Amino acid sequence: MIHVLSLGAGVQSTTMALMAAHGEITPMPDAAIFADTQAEPLKVYQHLKWMKGSNVLKFPIYVATAGNLTEQIFRAAAGGGRNDGRPPFFIKNPDGKRGILKRQCTHDFKLLPIHKQTRELLGLRPGQSVRSLPQVKALGLKRRDPVPPLVTQWIGISLDEAIRMKPSKFSWVKCRWPLIEKRMTRVDCERWLTDHGYPIPSKSACVYCPYRSDLEWIRLRNEDPEGFALACKIDEALRSVGYVGLLGEGYLHSSLTPLCEVEFDPTPKPAKW
Repeated sequence: MIHVLSLGAGVQSTTMALMAAHGEITPMPDAAIFADTQAEPLKVYQHLKWMKGSNVLKFPIYVATAGNLTEQIFRAAAGGGRNDGRPPFFIKNPDGKRGILKRQCTHDFKLLPIHKQTRELLGLRPGQSVRSLPQVKALGLKRRDPVPPLVTQWIGISLDEAIRMKPSKFSWVKCRWPLIEKRMTRVDCERWLTDHGYPIPSKSACVYCPYRSDLEWIRLRNEDPEGFALACKIDEALRSVGYVGLLGEGYLHSSLTPLCEVEFDPTPKPAKW
C-alpha cells in the first residue's frame, strides 16, 4: 500500500501536507502530486517551489500535467482545436439569459494527471492493467473480482466542505480525508499554519477560473497583474467568432461584462454562480 497526497497548494492541502511532515497525520505519505494546468497565479508557483525546498516536507512532490490549458483555450477560440477540458465559463445565451458551462477542467487537467502519476508510482506503464502487478496476481483474483486497495489517496477537504467527499471510482484506490478525520475547518487550517509559523497560501485556481468573487478578482489584479492580464485575454477570446463548440457569448465574470470593464465590488458577499 502506498500513500499519495493530492496537493493543490492551497490552504487545506498545504496544511495536510505539513501536518504529515510534523507527524500529526500518519503514516508519512510516500509522495504528493501537484496537477499543473500551467495557468496558476504566480503566488501558487512560488508557494509550490517553497514546499519542494529542503527541510519543508519529508516526502517528494511530483508535478503532473495534461498540458497547457491556456493554449487549448486559445486554439479553440481560433477555431483550430477542441476545448474538451474547458472551465465553467458563464454564457450569455441567444435569448439573453445567463448560463454556465459544465466544468470539465478539473477532471481533464487535475484528476487525470494525478491518476496517471499514481499509476507510475505503482510501476505501471501506459495501458498496463493493475491486475498485471505481481502483488495483485498473487491474490488469485477471479476476472470479475475487484482489485483491493493498493493506494490510499489523501484529499485535502476540510469539514466545511464535507459535501465534496466522493469515493474513488477505482477499487484499487482508497480515498482518505485527513482533515475531516481531524474535524478541521478551513479556519482551523489557517490557525494551524499561523501557530506553526507558516504563511497562509493563496487560493489555488487558474488565473481565469470563473469561480472567483469580486474580492478575489481584485486580489488577483493587485497581486498578479500578469495573471489578471492573461485572464482578460482569455475572457476576450471567449467571444471570438467560431470558438469551437461554444454556443452563445462566453464570459469569466458572472455579470456577463468583459472582465477588463468590470467594476469589482470590494464588499464581501456570496458568490453569484
